[in-house]
Amino acid sequence: MTGPQASAGDGTRSVHAGRPPAEAHMPSLPGPTFVSHYHLPGDVLAPYGYGRDDNPTWTLLEEAVSALESPERPASTVSFASGMAAVAAVLLSQVRSGDTVVLPSDCYQATRSLQGRLESYGVTVRLAATAGDAQLTALDGARLLWIETPSNPGLDVCDIRRLADAAHAAGALVAVDNTLATPLGQRPLDLGADFSVASGTKALTGHGDLLLGYVTARDPELADSVRLWRKTVGAVPGPMEAWLAHRSLATLQLRVDRQAANALALAAALRERPEVTGLRHPGLPDDPAHRIAAAQMRRFGSVVSFTLPDQAHAERFLAALRLTAEATSFGSVTSTAERRARWGGDAVSPGFIRFSVGVEDAEDIVADVLRALDEAR
Repeated sequence: MTGPQASAGDGTRSVHAGRPPAEAHMPSLPGPTFVSHYHLPGDVLAPYGYGRDDNPTWTLLEEAVSALESPERPASTVSFASGMAAVAAVLLSQVRSGDTVVLPSDCYQATRSLQGRLESYGVTVRLAATAGDAQLTALDGARLLWIETPSNPGLDVCDIRRLADAAHAAGALVAVDNTLATPLGQRPLDLGADFSVASGTKALTGHGDLLLGYVTARDPELADSVRLWRKTVGAVPGPMEAWLAHRSLATLQLRVDRQAANALALAAALRERPEVTGLRHPGLPDDPAHRIAAAQMRRFGSVVSFTLPDQAHAERFLAALRLTAEATSFGSVTSTAERRARWGGDAVSPGFIRFSVGVEDAEDIVADVLRALDEAR
């Protein structure tokens, strides 16, 4: 983003990012471009040539995300059909047989599921926990360090700057999954990361109605390598999804501010419940992650996690909720929750709840949760 918007506040930037200059009798955000091929007379080195390579709707969205992830320095964003397409693009485009990748042992389980694929290609995968910057011990000889902070679903936090500096000293690239924080919550590129990766399915777009992912990098060669991967495997976003995502950015700051405040209110209320253990939210002053989170995050996100006594208790609680849907995602304007252990793959207890707080009135969310907890006893 250039001009006066480069130094604007988060709300202004969210509204205007990626939108073209005002033009008489034209919409402020052009509609989606549905195209598989373009008219290509003469020189084929044109901005747009084939629908799998690029699309004007992607371009505007990618410019917008770059302006949010890196408002003060040029960056390039590559959009994808889903968050996992973006994750896989970085992991699989940047390493080759004989390389070593360091993954968080407690990251999103679909990211960890790539371990077997990487190993089948001759890549060594080391796992270390997010908390305590434990990945520092696994960097020797690594090609790529993958960071997820806050982690999903446990909400542990690591020091991005410390890990990135150590990784670069060891000759490794650094990618940060920024899904839970969003670019308004933290800016991994400012903290030393080479890639900021996210599922736009979650809070970035925030309405639970589309799948999207993206990768942002400041190094043009790294961005180009990810873009080539997208072209090669065809993991492209639909133009309608890209347009809806861009449209949704206008309310990003409003949504994440409301969700962060609501999440903190819910977490504070849950502290008073004797059946609730393991309560986590990085915005709580006494949360184990709060000190590091406060140093590198500007907003603490919409997710609260906690544990109920057992599976049956957790299921009674979820069934008693009236405002909250049972769903396996987070970041939507509507509150959602799930018993995370039902999927397997995460080191959580049977009663572990991941609660994504929406934009409903905080007092209504808290009242609904407390009533459901009473009914679940």
